[in-house]
Amino acid sequence: MAALPVSVLLLLLCWVGPPAAGQKRKEMVLSEKVNQLMEWASKRSVIRMNGDKFRRFVKAPPRNYSVIVMFTALQPHRQCVVCKQADEEYQILANSWRYSSAFTNKIFFAMVDFDEGSDVFQMLNMNSAPTFINFPAKGKPKRGDTYELQVRGFAAEQLARWVADRTDVNIRVIRPPNYAGPLMLGLLLAVISGLVYLRGSNLDFLYNKTGWAFVALCFVLAMTSGQMWNHIRGPPYAHKNPHTGQMSYIHGSSQAQFVAETHIVLLFNGGVTLGMVFLHEAATSDMDVGKRKIMCIAGIGLVVVFFSWLLSVFRSKYHGYPYSFLMS
Repeated sequence: MAALPVSVLLLLLCWVGPPAAGQKRKEMVLSEKVNQLMEWASKRSVIRMNGDKFRRFVKAPPRNYSVIVMFTALQPHRQCVVCKQADEEYQILANSWRYSSAFTNKIFFAMVDFDEGSDVFQMLNMNSAPTFINFPAKGKPKRGDTYELQVRGFAAEQLARWVADRTDVNIRVIRPPNYAGPLMLGLLLAVISGLVYLRGSNLDFLYNKTGWAFVALCFVLAMTSGQMWNHIRGPPYAHKNPHTGQMSYIHGSSQAQFVAETHIVLLFNGGVTLGMVFLHEAATSDMDVGKRKIMCIAGIGLVVVFFSWLLSVFRSKYHGYPYSFLMS
């Protein structure tokens, strides 16, 4: 009977001792990983990773921190314009977090370039770039941990909202000073002031209806083409198919658009508007009949062609739209 407590004690040592040692080892490994990541983050806001670093610091446990990883292809021979634009916004977001007073080791920003970590792309079955994925502190990434780039765009503010939703870390985006706006405003005021000074005795140009109509028309065309949406969402200029290399300038969804698509729609709307102006002038001007006929035919041609192209863009975004005109 005296041997029973000794055997029980040995069993307890076997059950309790090794797990405690294993837990201590995990804590030491985790501490080393966090310290290394903090050291890298103190030097660069976005930590560049190859395959080995990714597997050790992002995929392998233990981990009590989240890692936002941008998978990209920034080398010049890849010719990924969108990657460069997304990288600029990603750097702004990472810098905003690094220099924030709330900066902690709860979240890190990293990057895997295809030419430095192609094995990571193969491991994740990834065939497009840029792609943003959140690797949470616990468990594997879920569907919502992959950023919807085509819908949200890659503006730093949109990325910050997604990061807050996935990690509960709120990042206030701080952009570097941009003096282009104040300079353009100052230039505009200087031009207006110069015109007023030079033509101080004759300010009839301020009452020119054609000039004001042209300015108003330009503003309306810019707004109806989606310039404000681009400013808010920050979408990519276009999309390049990674398999075929084909460029897409029109987004296939009615919930998103490219910057190039905005320019195309603006051009089509402008063509239709110009055709309507020609038709109005042909009907109301005092020119001779021959010139009015030419202007009328040109106006009809502009309206027909550009409205047909505009309708084809509408059909490509709203699939199943049953009507077509001149061109499908």
